[in-house]
Amino acid sequence: MKIGLQLSDFTVPGGPPALATTLRRVATVAEDAGFARLAVADHLWQIPANGSAESEMLEAYTTLGFLAACTSRVELLTWVSAVTFREPALLTKCVTTLDVLSGGRAWLGVGAGWYADEARGLGLPFPPTAERFDRLEETLQICLQMWSDEDKPYAGRHYTLERTLNAPQPLRRPPILVAGGGERRTLRLVARYADACNLFASPELERKLDVLREHCAAVGRDYDDIEKTVVLPLDPGPRGEHVGAIVDELDRLARMGFTHAHGRVPGAAAIAPLDLFGERIIPAAAAL
Repeated sequence: MKIGLQLSDFTVPGGPPALATTLRRVATVAEDAGFARLAVADHLWQIPANGSAESEMLEAYTTLGFLAACTSRVELLTWVSAVTFREPALLTKCVTTLDVLSGGRAWLGVGAGWYADEARGLGLPFPPTAERFDRLEETLQICLQMWSDEDKPYAGRHYTLERTLNAPQPLRRPPILVAGGGERRTLRLVARYADACNLFASPELERKLDVLREHCAAVGRDYDDIEKTVVLPLDPGPRGEHVGAIVDELDRLARMGFTHAHGRVPGAAAIAPLDLFGERIIPAAAAL
């Protein structure tokens, strides 16, 4: 089991002038502690689960470019990009650029999006749910075509590209993570296009995996080829009092077939919680 760190709280001591220094330190400590992936939330307003909309929030791909320059090994991605934030070709180019400049460490994390207030507040597109999923599927097709040897036209219902040229190509084809546990659309898209799924830790996990297995069978995909990732709280406690519970939960998830756990670490900017992960949780997870 590998562990990933999500950075989604940009309200730090010292305010915006301290953000660059804080993020650099968090990223380098996290990499040295053994976190496998470093992700940022792709939002322009803070989400309700993490604070008020007025709280500080950084644009995701600019931030990932900064983090790429601060690190050398950890993989980098958004967790995750709403498909309507960027036109598919621009999204592909963002991830390609991140991959080239990071030495081949980029992933594409993408989903249908959900934060209507943010989109409408800033004048971003936010079509109905069914259309967002249609656009997500076309975006996945466009990304894969732009990361191939072909630069032929693409004609979909929502997007038309006269030439899918992408130069330079990424150093590796970025793995694709499609987020969400929707059983009819999301998990079908995972089976057809993705390298990894992303589910929230919940009592429904086993059923979600069974549904994904059924979708894989329907499209002729090997279920075992898809990496199973899970989001869960990662709070070790001020003195490490929750470390044992986290390791026990990771063991349970590993026995279900999950190989990557991801989440926020409260107080990460203070560094001590990251040290606890490096000393006690990441080594234990690696043995699962």
